[in-house]
Amino acid sequence: MVTLLPGGVGLSDLTVYEWEGADGLCGGTPHMHLVCSEAYVVIGGAGSVQTLTTSGFADTPLRPGDVVGFTPGTIHRLVNAGDLRLVVLMQNSGLPEAGDAVFTFPAPMLADLDAYRRAAVLTGDHAAAARRRRDLALEGFLALRRDGGLREFHAAAHRLKSALLDAWDVRWRDGALAAAHETGRQLERLKAGDLSHLDQGAVSRLDRPKAPLFGMCGRLHPYTAPADLHRPPLKERLR
Repeated sequence: MVTLLPGGVGLSDLTVYEWEGADGLCGGTPHMHLVCSEAYVVIGGAGSVQTLTTSGFADTPLRPGDVVGFTPGTIHRLVNAGDLRLVVLMQNSGLPEAGDAVFTFPAPMLADLDAYRRAAVLTGDHAAAARRRRDLALEGFLALRRDGGLREFHAAAHRLKSALLDAWDVRWRDGALAAAHETGRQLERLKAGDLSHLDQGAVSRLDRPKAPLFGMCGRLHPYTAPADLHRPPLKERLR
């Protein structure tokens, strides 16, 4: 996995969905990450992020200039009160794209891997499919708020994603862990008076993606490294 961004983070420009939901609020698809923290930098508009954890429900306002973050195990739903735009920072770049997100679909779908996958994937008209997916996840989210069952949801999320854990481990080791190890090596060199890595200073640039994707929370411009950019495997960088 390759990243040009510091610390192996992921970066996206997000315009939150303006679609009204069953509860009269507009916004994105409730979901939870298993191993990735996330943070929002609000750059325009107004809204909030609704969250559900073992500590309870919260509704945190989002105003331009605010930074709001949360850790794995936090079910989150973005609410758009008017033209809400964010820069999204994701821990462990590549893991969310590799499946580290579980939608809060109704319980019967969470118990059936094939049904979950059919509901999660966007086919045909992506806008219509994304809205259907949002509505299903909102149905489950509202049920969790009303009836409880959060730890049962955690267990279902683990069952749905357990087959992916080894692949996630590889991505983490060659991404965020590798970046941390690089810093460790640089510190050791500096302590030894070796400044050679400073001769390798470089600048990189990523253009804003032209066409947005229909993401979980809104129309998404993800910043990804070009496919031909090569970064040596972790074992080569630790020699």
